[in-house]
Amino acid sequence: MSEATSEKHAFQAEIQQLLDLVVHSLYTDREIFLRELISNASDAMEKLRHVEATEKDVHDAGLPLRVEITADKEAGTLTIQDHGIGMTHDELVENLGTIAHSGTKAFLQAMKESGKSPETMIGQFGVGFYSAFMVADEVKVFTRSWRKDGEGLVWTSDGASGYEIEPAEGVARGTKIVLKLKEDQKEYAEEYRVKHLVETYSNFVGFPVMIDGKRVNEVEALWLKNKSEISDEEYKEFYKFQAKAFDEPQYRLHFSADAPLEINALVFVPSENPERMGFGKVDPGVALYCKKVLIDPEPKGLLPDWMRFLKGVIDSADLPLNISRETMQDSALVRKIGTVISKRVLKMFDKEAEADPEKWRGFYKKFDRYFKEGVATDFANKEALAKLLRFESSMTEAGELTGLKDYLSRAKDGQEEIYYIVGSSREQIEASPYLEAFKSRGLEVIYFTDAVDEYVADSLAEFDGKKLRSIAKGGVDLEDAEVEGEALSEDETKALCEFLKSEFGDKVTKVEAGKRLVDSPVVALVPEDAMTPQMRAMMKAMDENFSDEVKVELEINPRNELIKRLASAKDGNPELAKLVAGQLLDNALMAAGLLEDARDTVRRMNELMSKALG
Repeated sequence: MSEATSEKHAFQAEIQQLLDLVVHSLYTDREIFLRELISNASDAMEKLRHVEATEKDVHDAGLPLRVEITADKEAGTLTIQDHGIGMTHDELVENLGTIAHSGTKAFLQAMKESGKSPETMIGQFGVGFYSAFMVADEVKVFTRSWRKDGEGLVWTSDGASGYEIEPAEGVARGTKIVLKLKEDQKEYAEEYRVKHLVETYSNFVGFPVMIDGKRVNEVEALWLKNKSEISDEEYKEFYKFQAKAFDEPQYRLHFSADAPLEINALVFVPSENPERMGFGKVDPGVALYCKKVLIDPEPKGLLPDWMRFLKGVIDSADLPLNISRETMQDSALVRKIGTVISKRVLKMFDKEAEADPEKWRGFYKKFDRYFKEGVATDFANKEALAKLLRFESSMTEAGELTGLKDYLSRAKDGQEEIYYIVGSSREQIEASPYLEAFKSRGLEVIYFTDAVDEYVADSLAEFDGKKLRSIAKGGVDLEDAEVEGEALSEDETKALCEFLKSEFGDKVTKVEAGKRLVDSPVVALVPEDAMTPQMRAMMKAMDENFSDEVKVELEINPRNELIKRLASAKDGNPELAKLVAGQLLDNALMAAGLLEDARDTVRRMNELMSKALG
């Protein structure tokens, strides 16, 4: 090529600045250069499609629209070619040597004025081409415009000293980029390495991607297709491919929205829970795409953390991205996308739970911890999550689950509270004295038996305007109910309560006759604001020095035979009455999970047995 036909150009100052940023500080992961170049090739071919729809004379009209990649290990080069719209001489200068229509100058000015790092400042700037210089010593761009009067050109640069444009023979329509790889970047001339990058970042590009003549991207971007065109089998196969899963999806959500944001999403709910099987906390599984190009396979903060078990794809063309498409600049927009998806997922769960309660119960038993975590951490969706909770209750058979909505449908007229009790198991709960008054009045009580259920109850606080109330705490106001058996007189009851309070001292805050007991003699109630035994045990496990002495209220049952005999014994056999009183208190504390030291209990029990045997 003669000197006369060769043009040498210096990069415009802003482009040189941009190149320095790209190569030295902007991109945190060099391997995304191939994603950028493939995306540019795809854009060029999309533009050609539009041109072909309106123009008759298109050069090389029969060329296939695909991305062709050639890795030459011996030469240390990587070539990316498309048969898209191509560039004229002026477009080469404008797009690759000066500030194009990408807002580069505005970006650089904004970054300079703000004093912030480039990662936090870059918005939508179409300058991904320059990422090639992260891995290449020299970049050659062979191009020919789609126009009939176009010419073959080659643009050459080392990314530092400017660029050169020369005529080139035998150039097909489109663009071919040849990267002469740096010595320490020769891995990108290996076919397996390039194939991995395409499969990771560009698998769903809308055109075939060929590597050394073989197509790599065989899987379609199902989330952009119409639901009516996709079979269940195709959904299942896509799920297994995208999630690298072996199970089949339990539920799926496939939707598109144009306003307020353009979103296409295909989200799957697995049928197996790896965390439940002991694999540790899973990473977010819904990948973020922009126009079929992967932005982040595990975007943290996009969806609430409790939704991390979900798998699938969210694609939004509205995302303002940084130059490398690696991070999202506008966090408010990302939150908005996350909000839209979260609400859609919750709506889908609610619909599925209503449509097939049995299927939902089976799924919920495996994934319940996520929903409970959501109630405690996801304030915005707490109400919707509460509808999805399931639990056993005093009106369900063992192993059967019910929900808060169903609970309220069975509530008594005028019932203003949702009653619950926390315990280690259904058997332990039903053996306690706390249920007696509620069962006798036909009031349903929720059984919280999971270690985290207390957090759920505290976080939820109320549902549908009804306060959640623990029946193991004081402050529950029950209506009078007809009960069998003759009770102590009012004076006898008062005298016994005074005796017991005197005997127990500051171990109890008060002793009184209550409405909670039907068969049992006594029950210990903790104050409304006190930690439950389960919470106290958890705190003590985390801190051996933790101390939280709880003083209980003691309710007695004046109809109980033991209580009536104790009332007589306090005057006739005070020594025995004191032993029985102490044992009754310990029994009540034991039922409440508050007895931490049983040595006195054992000693007293031995003494009582000794007296009983004479």
